[in-house]
Amino acid sequence: MDQKRPLILISNDDGYNYNGIQSLIKVARTMADVFVVAPAVHQSGKSSAITFVNPVRTTLLKQEPGLTVYLATGTPADCVKLALSQLMADHMPDLVLAGINHGYNSGLNTLYSGTMACAFEGILHDVPSVAFSYGDYSSDADTSVCEEVVRHVTERVLKDGLPKDVCLNVNIPKMDGPFKGMKVTTGDMGHWVNEWEHRVDPTGRDYYWLTGEFEIADKNEGLTDYYWLERGYVTVTPTHVDQTDFVSMKAISDLLL
Repeated sequence: MDQKRPLILISNDDGYNYNGIQSLIKVARTMADVFVVAPAVHQSGKSSAITFVNPVRTTLLKQEPGLTVYLATGTPADCVKLALSQLMADHMPDLVLAGINHGYNSGLNTLYSGTMACAFEGILHDVPSVAFSYGDYSSDADTSVCEEVVRHVTERVLKDGLPKDVCLNVNIPKMDGPFKGMKVTTGDMGHWVNEWEHRVDPTGRDYYWLTGEFEIADKNEGLTDYYWLERGYVTVTPTHVDQTDFVSMKAISDLLL
């Protein structure tokens, strides 16, 4: 790696063969050296799960000037932990990028997202981190349309950094035309309904398939990511991992102490 150039760590939850991470690598290489540690198999929905009972193994897939790629048998969180504590221990990155996820990670989906886990691990190691997601859920989604957004955000964060303990959750709408703009938003705190579908297999045994519909909480206020994504805007939600509800601390103290 060139010590004079910035160094960016990239990971995702879809796996290395998906278009999203390839678009992220393509853009990042124009402004930095790139180190990739990606899951060896699809790991969507793993949130911040880490591997306890099995060893995590890595395979060096590619090494060329400005680019190193490892595949790891663990979760997205494992990939970033392993990169920062072992594989990159002699040269910590200037930035962690996650994605581009095939499908939104907006609203409550951040709780389940392996993509967001990569960004959370980054800020837990004091590295500025950004997660990108695109509103096309197909495995062959054309994520090249996201590249200018990735370039803009990455350039600005490399130059100016982020507030301590804050990562960015960037969601990019699927559009027929150009994006309307960019909005800094909150995450929509709606909820999932009809989450499981009951089915019967050919042998007559019951099973359940995860499905569901998301009911949006923000219908008209214009504060949340879902509201603006539906209107063609890229959304940026500042996010952190400290889930303490400071507002209710006194009320809980009065209740219990």
